[in-house]
Parts: sequence; C-alpha cells; structure tokens
Amino acid sequence: MTKGVGVHRDSLVAFEFALRQADIEQQNLVYVSSILPPHCLVIDRADGVHALNPGDITFCVMARAETNEPGRHVHANIGLAKPADAEMYGYISEHHGFGMNAVSSGEYAEDLAATMLASTLGLEFNPEAAWNERKQIYEHSNLIINSTSITASAECGPEGLWTCSIAAAVFLFS
Repeated sequence: MTKGVGVHRDSLVAFEFALRQADIEQQNLVYVSSILPPHCLVIDRADGVHALNPGDITFCVMARAETNEPGRHVHANIGLAKPADAEMYGYISEHHGFGMNAVSSGEYAEDLAATMLASTLGLEFNPEAAWNERKQIYEHSNLIINSTSITASAECGPEGLWTCSIAAAVFLFS
C-alpha cells in the first residue's frame, strides 16, 4: 500500500508528482477491482518498491482526487480487510473525495472494506452503528484478522495549483 500528493499548475503533472511520491511513477498501471486474492501478503512499502521494475505492467487498486480550488481539501484512501481463513478472498476499498480530514476518510475506507468482507462472511451487524462498534464485532468474530487503511490528503494552496492525492494497493506476483 502506498500514497502520494502532487502539486503543479497542470493536473497531469500533479498526478505524476503524486505517483512519484508514492514510488509508482515508473509503472504502467492497470486498475483492477477490489478483491484481495487468497494468500495475498501485505508487505512493507520499501520492499514492494524494490521489487518493481520500470515499465512493468502493474496491477493496482487506486483512489485519486484532485482540485485546483484554493482551500479545498482532497483525500484518497485505500481500505483493506483480510479474512482469517487464508483460502478466502478479502476486500480492498477505494474512497476519494473532498472535505473530509485524513482520519475520518481513512476510517471510512477501512469501514467500507471490512463491511464488504463481513457481509460476504455472513456476519450480522447494524449498518447504522458507528465504525468503532462494528470494528469490535468484526474483531471478536475471529473471521476478520486485519483491517487497515492508507490515506493521502492535502489542501489546495491559495495560488490554485492543481493538487492531486492518490492512494494505491499495488500487486506484485512472485
């Protein structure tokens, strides 16, 4: 999982700078949907970056938000929920938008992934309950062993340069 923020007068260059901060600018990125494959391991970002080769076709789940409106907040988040059963698939969620702070938007992305996994596993929960309450139910079920998120957030500066936030779950194959 990785994240980045880029700022530039051109939106495409701001996106490139965000990819560069996330250390994935040299990849040919192919966006995929939100399934965490069975037996998939989450590794340290530095180890993952080291395994990438420039020009590789690289699969990822990406969230991206950008603005050039001074003072506007952007956020991009990836949430991940991993089942206890290694034979079972998990979920990756992407969430992006405007106005939320980093903590709230990160919790929202984690909640999305965990809720999708919980519904697949048949866990009963109140969808209107607060995330912390549902998270305790998920943890005590012994069916979901891990949920987490990564967030990139930024505020567009007073000069109105394009500000781009990205978060990504990048897949490596061995």
